[in-house]
Amino acid sequence: MQSRGKIVLAYSGGLDTTYCALWLKEQGWEVHTVTVDTGGFDAAELARIEAAARHADVAGHSVIDARRPLFDRFLRYLIYGNVLRGASYPLCVSAERACQAEAVARHALAIGADALAHGSTGAGNDQIRFDVAFQVLAPGLAVITPIRDQGLSREQEVAYLARHGVVIPPATGRYSVNAGLWGTTVGGAETLDGWSELPESAFPSGPPAAASDESRELCITFEQGIPVMLDGESLEPVPLIERLNDLAAHFGIGRGVHLGDTILGIKGRVGFEAGAAQLLITGHRELEKLLLSGRQLFWKAQLGDLYGSLIHEGQAFDPLVGNLEAFLEASQKTVSGEVRLRLYPRALSVLGVRSPHSLMDSRAAAYGEANHLWDGADARGFARVFAVGQRLSGQVHREGRNDSAPAAATVGGGS
Repeated sequence: MQSRGKIVLAYSGGLDTTYCALWLKEQGWEVHTVTVDTGGFDAAELARIEAAARHADVAGHSVIDARRPLFDRFLRYLIYGNVLRGASYPLCVSAERACQAEAVARHALAIGADALAHGSTGAGNDQIRFDVAFQVLAPGLAVITPIRDQGLSREQEVAYLARHGVVIPPATGRYSVNAGLWGTTVGGAETLDGWSELPESAFPSGPPAAASDESRELCITFEQGIPVMLDGESLEPVPLIERLNDLAAHFGIGRGVHLGDTILGIKGRVGFEAGAAQLLITGHRELEKLLLSGRQLFWKAQLGDLYGSLIHEGQAFDPLVGNLEAFLEASQKTVSGEVRLRLYPRALSVLGVRSPHSLMDSRAAAYGEANHLWDGADARGFARVFAVGQRLSGQVHREGRNDSAPAAATVGGGS
């Protein structure tokens, strides 16, 4: 069969992408598989994935370690913005997929590929994330999606692979698990409706190992919004996050179930375990309370949520994302300091924060006590002026508006 050219397939080594590898080769493509490690892979799993690719007789297989690019490109901004979708979910998968799609597209361009492929179905968010990223980053390459286009069932894929001498072990558990650096997501029968409880046994780390009365204090140091130390030990972001994930899993911290809107407009529900994300965002948010003004905190919350929505919805390469990243990064110039946390089984508390840039200066004023920046007469005058708008509104509501009555006061330009 005449070759149709090179195609690069985003490859996980599972049923769908292994079907894609064989089917694309059968159609005449020179198939190159790429596995992008954004966390959750150990050496044995990477070896198994490579063996599966080789067994599918691909022309080439590559593994790209993208854990640090994932942090630099996306996770640090999620920390800067304290991003939790629906006030709970730390966007584990969406950031990973954007990073993976970017790495696959760049690899395809580097080897002179003619097309790109992924194994997403037509039902979820990932198909949109991959499609959009591929179109933006490699606009001259075709995007081929065999699973989505053919509408295959799992049984059909298994039968096709068996005819080619490839056996994919059946799923051994009740749950679909996606593990990554920023967290693990879990789907199963309980996530298909809004009422059922997802049991702790569904999470790969199982029930918390901590005793009921066990606790642990830890200290995280941030420099300009980036976590750089854990309990006084300097660590790069990736090993620091991995260590926090292990600590949090021991206590069962960072688990939840997120219910929200998918890109396609339907409601979706997924379990997640993202201990490092919860610890870092909780600590970072508390440190910012000490260091940023009220207006900064307010607008950061709005723009952080907007940033998270764009990443979640497959818009990671929209120009607005770069604008928001510039704002979030600029907001972190003074966000350096330490956060003390205490971990309990299934619970977390902030013990304290400190920083050389603290806006909480007891020498100037102490809440509810003495102060040195104003006196009682200043405070009385401030309170009187501060109440003017509400006093006027209250008067109108009490007496009823009389449009013919003269205004109580007109001073300067209210516009």
